[in-house]
Amino acid sequence: MAKNITPRKENFPQWYQDVIKVGKLATHAPVKGCMIIQPNGYSIWESLQNYLDTKFKETGHRNAYFPLLIPESFITKEAEHVEGFAPELAMVTYAGGKELEEKYVIRPSSETIIGYAYAQWIQSYRDLPMLMNQWCSVMRWEKRTRLFLRTSEFLWQEGHTAHANAQEAQEETEKMLGIYKDFLENVCAIPVIDGAKPEHEKFPGADTTYTVEALMQDKKALQMGTSHNLGQNFSKAFGIQFSDQNNELQYAYTTSWGVSTRILGGLIMTHGDDDGIIIPPRLAPRPVVVIPIVKSEEQKEQILAYADNVVSVLKKQLGSLKVELDTQFHLSPGDRFFTWIQQGTPLRIEIGIKDIEKNIVVAVRRDTRKKDFIPIDELGTQIPDLLEDIQNALFEKARTFQEENTFYAENYEQFKEYIKQGGFVYAYWDGSSAVANQIQDETKATIRCLPVAQETKEGACVVSGKPTKIKALFAVAY
Repeated sequence: MAKNITPRKENFPQWYQDVIKVGKLATHAPVKGCMIIQPNGYSIWESLQNYLDTKFKETGHRNAYFPLLIPESFITKEAEHVEGFAPELAMVTYAGGKELEEKYVIRPSSETIIGYAYAQWIQSYRDLPMLMNQWCSVMRWEKRTRLFLRTSEFLWQEGHTAHANAQEAQEETEKMLGIYKDFLENVCAIPVIDGAKPEHEKFPGADTTYTVEALMQDKKALQMGTSHNLGQNFSKAFGIQFSDQNNELQYAYTTSWGVSTRILGGLIMTHGDDDGIIIPPRLAPRPVVVIPIVKSEEQKEQILAYADNVVSVLKKQLGSLKVELDTQFHLSPGDRFFTWIQQGTPLRIEIGIKDIEKNIVVAVRRDTRKKDFIPIDELGTQIPDLLEDIQNALFEKARTFQEENTFYAENYEQFKEYIKQGGFVYAYWDGSSAVANQIQDETKATIRCLPVAQETKEGACVVSGKPTKIKALFAVAY
């Protein structure tokens, strides 16, 4: 157990902060609520970005960039949008040595400025669908912040599309939610529940909001990504119209969807242990580190030559950016090992003089600490297999945890007991915001989503007793 990390069972919030610090992932910025993402943290974000960016382009989306500053009048054009974001808006009122005639909002999201642009670009049905994505930062002035999970400024991607009809917009919304779920489960090794947000918790200005929800080790839920069907709300606010095949003017249907650096917080709280973060191999910027162990100068040249050969073999198999050679000979072997443990590297390969004599390497897993002695001529097959096994093991461990902490409440007393011990709780809900608010006030639990896989069987609302077919997923959340 690391001396520089508070154990999870002792103080989970402090453990989380300690893991970020020792892993050199991020630090607090001088502006309250903002963060500085360090190279270790940013490299994970780049890995995420590269994977998703490829997926977006495979589905026909193109990247663009829109301004950071948005005229205040744009924000107020869509009533639900301005009402939902009003408490979080950061404004620019003074620039160029004088008061501005119109205030500018530092973007909390880009539906409005993109709606303005789409209104200029879309004239005909031939211009549709318009499929764009933006990688950028946004600002939402948060009162209570925590690194990665909730900061005033954070990095994200936001996709924005326009379509000729409601069906295409709905298909787009569901498709992107599916891409997020696949990414989270198959790359981040985080099992998620996908579903729609209830009416009272949807994105401001959306017809429907969909979400993917994960369960952290402290048994709280974390929203990992959202996809919104905006209907014609922003099209009508900004005049996004097109001539259809009959030369009649129609309003477009739009969507928006996004994930953020919150995923890094989810990675820590899903896979981390009392020694730090564990990064799944498919997401890890450096899934393998090779550590030559030199005990005398006489050994150095021979061991380094052997290590270079190992790195060369693995780079051919895994890619040149996926393997790191550690030459920090000023540190003890133990300190070098622990540095990579705390940075979450999935697999380290140790090479000493005795290993060279046996023509092997020692591969040590980050998740289980298990050692494998691998012949040098089997590196190209065994290391990829080992990484895949680590990937699958992390997912299965997280899925087992989720399943063991998922409950089905038949009455309100049972519901409160389950929520008290933490985890996901399924319960029938009558669809009213009054019941949802009562549950939140009395238990701090909120409806995380109405799962896509809904039962058609009717039951009684866990609070009101009214008959309903809606089974909601509840949890205390970040």
